[in-house]
Amino acid sequence: MNGIKSSKITIGDHDFEMDLAGPEDSSLVLFLHGFPQSKYAWRHELPALAARGYRAAAPNQRGYSPGARPKDLPAYATKHLVNDVFAFADALGADTFHLVGHDWGGALAWLAAAKRPDRLRSLAVLSRPHPDAFGKALAETDDQPYRSRHHKAFLDPETEALFLADSARQFRETLASHDCPAKDVDAYLQTLGTEAALGAAVNWYRAAGGNLTAKSGDGTGPGLGPITVPTLYIWGDEDNSVGPDAARWTADFVTAPYTFCQLDGVGHFITDQKPGAATEPLLSHLARHDS
Repeated sequence: MNGIKSSKITIGDHDFEMDLAGPEDSSLVLFLHGFPQSKYAWRHELPALAARGYRAAAPNQRGYSPGARPKDLPAYATKHLVNDVFAFADALGADTFHLVGHDWGGALAWLAAAKRPDRLRSLAVLSRPHPDAFGKALAETDDQPYRSRHHKAFLDPETEALFLADSARQFRETLASHDCPAKDVDAYLQTLGTEAALGAAVNWYRAAGGNLTAKSGDGTGPGLGPITVPTLYIWGDEDNSVGPDAARWTADFVTAPYTFCQLDGVGHFITDQKPGAATEPLLSHLARHDS
């Protein structure tokens, strides 16, 4: 599909599904999907970047790949998810790389940039604000706690059964409420349509205690602090999950060159709702920092 090659990479005891596009000897751009999505979320970006000469890679992450689905909850701790990011780059032979993340993948991208800024050429995050900006919005506004109320709901042990009952009605309705097209919901159900798969994906929330403001690789610590990697942050002004305060305050937590791209009339699932909207800002960002 559009020059995308589906592959598998082995990291330790886990086999991860991964989509790849572009020349193997060029700059790596690693894409991290959010919840409840998959590598399919980046189907438009991979060929676009490959056409510009980048090596683009999008894995199905821990729990989403059947061969990387440990049974014990501690295996989904944030520190392991962040370590996976660098393991992906290592497996692809990249000492340094560009990192792009959306939603949960965006949360991991912020943490990875804080942990190993020396390994990142640039950072781009869709939807998910800097964790400190997010935490500030949760603490200082009434709006963000309401938008984030679903995080604690995922701690319910019956979540996966409830979401997949009646032909995945609640799964479909949840994504539809964020304006995710039905055909894309069907595609995500190809990955998450069993209780084993969806339960593993929800384990990211459970292992974090429902806290997406995790401030370090293990979800502890006083604050993530400023990001020192060139950063692009893309946010849709109709995002039901992230309000304007957290989006605006993200600039306060990046000391490197920073670009904020607001997409008017676009919600949380940017790459599904408006395919290509993030591509040009991303390509411009990569070109500025690919040295």
